[in-house]
Amino acid sequence: MTRRRFAPLFTLVALGACATVPAADRQPVTVQILAINDFHGNLETPLSPTHFADGDKLRQSRLGGAAQLAATVEHLRTGNSITVAAGDLIGASPLVSSLFLDEPSIRVLSDLGLELAAVGNHEFDRGIAELQRMQNGGCDQYTRRTPCALEPFAGAGFTYLAANVVDEDGATLFPATAMRTIGDARIGFIGMTLKGTAGLVANQATAGYEFHDEATTANRLARALRAAGADTVVVLIHEGANVDPRFNVAGCPGLSGPIVPIAEALDPAISLVVSGHTHQAYSCKLATNAGAEVLLTSGGRYGGFVTDITMRIDPAANRVLSLEGRNVAVDGSAGSVPAVASYVARYAQASEGVANREIGPIAPPAGEGADCGDRIAQDLVADAYLFGANAALDDTVDLAFVNSGGVRADLAGADDGVLTFGELSAMAPFGNSVIVLEMNGADIKALLEQQFCENDPAIVCNSLLIPSAGTTYTVDLDGPAGSRISALSINGQPLDPARTYRVATNNFLAGGGDGFHTFTQVPQVANVGFDIDALEAYVATGTIVVPICGRISHVSPVD
Repeated sequence: MTRRRFAPLFTLVALGACATVPAADRQPVTVQILAINDFHGNLETPLSPTHFADGDKLRQSRLGGAAQLAATVEHLRTGNSITVAAGDLIGASPLVSSLFLDEPSIRVLSDLGLELAAVGNHEFDRGIAELQRMQNGGCDQYTRRTPCALEPFAGAGFTYLAANVVDEDGATLFPATAMRTIGDARIGFIGMTLKGTAGLVANQATAGYEFHDEATTANRLARALRAAGADTVVVLIHEGANVDPRFNVAGCPGLSGPIVPIAEALDPAISLVVSGHTHQAYSCKLATNAGAEVLLTSGGRYGGFVTDITMRIDPAANRVLSLEGRNVAVDGSAGSVPAVASYVARYAQASEGVANREIGPIAPPAGEGADCGDRIAQDLVADAYLFGANAALDDTVDLAFVNSGGVRADLAGADDGVLTFGELSAMAPFGNSVIVLEMNGADIKALLEQQFCENDPAIVCNSLLIPSAGTTYTVDLDGPAGSRISALSINGQPLDPARTYRVATNNFLAGGGDGFHTFTQVPQVANVGFDIDALEAYVATGTIVVPICGRISHVSPVD
């Protein structure tokens, strides 16, 4: 496999020499920016197809995979081109990457010519020291897993940017900005993660660093980049929007979400925002509060899309003449790169032994649940959260919740009576931590009411909250907002609004993920470790019976 590890450095040196051309003599230039986000170590093409809107057509295809992604980037790339990313390239990865600390994903992305990437929240999953190793290389061990298991690790051939990740001395974790000269155009890049990152990872993972406001940080640095000679500024940010449908070749139907006010508040020097985090695909122009216009893009997840952005710049006038973007589906139509496919296959083969390791037996369910709004794999994960939390906190935790979208596979292992580590990892691939919070009964009721959209309660906005065994509730979709949850019972007793309960969940939800803001308004008791560890320990007890769904009544199952 041909490495391109230092191509970005040589490109910068060579193109930088062109910057001596007088500004008045620089001619308009067309620049291509190829962007990805939320790759999450998906070296292999995910099995499930993606439905996406392409104009007025709804298409369906299996998207992504490193070999197809590399071929698509190679097919799209033009002469004046740079490839960038908006975070979460690693972390919450399938076993073929996570088992090897995402080293193969870093290499593949480096080799396809990625130059700049914002950090995302999942880059911090294994802590600061391990993230620095991802950038700089080496085989020092900072986690339970052994690094460099198959080959030496040289580190990323691209540069991570972390403009709003700041230590107590005001220094950023990685460079805040980068300047690239492409043709006769000078483009400044700012890379950031969302300011709520600390609430989405384990407490110790970001120790010593703060996450500053996105718009304030971007505007300050954009002005500095303009003063340094940038014709325009691009923001790479791991924060995103919600659209409906979720995946679009172009357009932002029903645009909402936290990136919108950030983009609206940006300085006019910023013309492009490459976003991520919400795992959705969109591309559209947005008016800013300053009366300018910014192109807002996101390329979905798992390498399923490459955002192809065309920027026409007039360097003599220091302005953007035109700017367009579209998402190109990584559907195999561009083929695949054999060297990448072979490299991924090597890691897949090496992971098979771990994936097939038997963790524990599981008995078939005792019967069928009626009126199920939950699925048995989701129930199992919620039960594991409660098991792990009580093991750590002396049986003082009352219940647990997992988001339905956080359980990524069915309970396939129940068919043969045994669960393997690979099956557990497929159910819980995100590397989440289990967090215990204290909530009174009224808080829990308010939390459950947040599952349903205000305008159409028949739609679950992002995820259902799946409870652990012993906790049940009923949903009345015809009820008014705030009064749709009833018959809420915990361990056989009706919910007491005044009582304080200990609730286990994952760090994603504890940080307000999927819109469950009530979690952010209550005190956290402890971080009790990784969810996969709790799940493995629970299954290894050897006493697991497939749960009977039915903990949520009168609502249809939701993916």
